[in-house]
Amino acid sequence: MKTVLPVPALLALTLAACGDKAPQTQAETRPAVAPAAAALKSGEQVYKEVCLACHASGVAGAPKAGEPGGWAALADEGQAVVTAHGWVGVRGMPPKGGRADLSLEEFARATAWMARSAGVDWQDPDEHMLHEIREEEEDRIEALAKKH
Repeated sequence: MKTVLPVPALLALTLAACGDKAPQTQAETRPAVAPAAAALKSGEQVYKEVCLACHASGVAGAPKAGEPGGWAALADEGQAVVTAHGWVGVRGMPPKGGRADLSLEEFARATAWMARSAGVDWQDPDEHMLHEIREEEEDRIEALAKKH
């Protein structure tokens, strides 16, 4: 009885005989473990790279880092509200501080860092806070859409 090999197996044997590797399937070419996500930047790093341009001098009324005055009123609004409004864009501030490549968590860390520098007790966001910020973001976007 003659044995008939399926075409892929026959191709693999043929290539092996020639010293070439058999073609790999897509699953075989994927890394076994996904590469680690880039480490998130600290609030201070984001502040120095992005926020400092306006929040060091108070451009267009931006609350200054390290000065309690502007941050005291914002503290009353709450961390989720202030962060979400900044993330979406508020007053003279562009969405995401003008840096589309920032993650929400990095942006929230920078907001918390600036608030802490001015004496407000805001911690870097945990999952619960990030959830609250996302909910407030949705509310803010809806409110802005109704205005237009």
